[in-house]
Amino acid sequence: MYYMSYMMKKQVLSVRDVDEEAWREFRAKITEEGLKTGEALSQAMRIWLKEKELGKTKRDSRRLLTIKSVQVGKGKVRWSEEIDKTLYGSDI
Repeated sequence: MYYMSYMMKKQVLSVRDVDEEAWREFRAKITEEGLKTGEALSQAMRIWLKEKELGKTKRDSRRLLTIKSVQVGKGKVRWSEEIDKTLYGSDI
């Protein structure tokens, strides 16, 4: 593992157990983009936090109980079979 340390507003930020290969790739990309390390890390952390927050609302299995059925026409809806036919080309 890699140990990262750099200055942040006159404070040193140290992070243990950083994957060295991921760190090198990250540094290469931010150099290409012309970003400072702190700016890029702040963006990455905000994105990660947003994804985690969205994941909390999306993965709550209790929400499945609130889904209302859809009435389409008078007959039975066979979306599963239609999807299979579209994807695999025949009835299964």
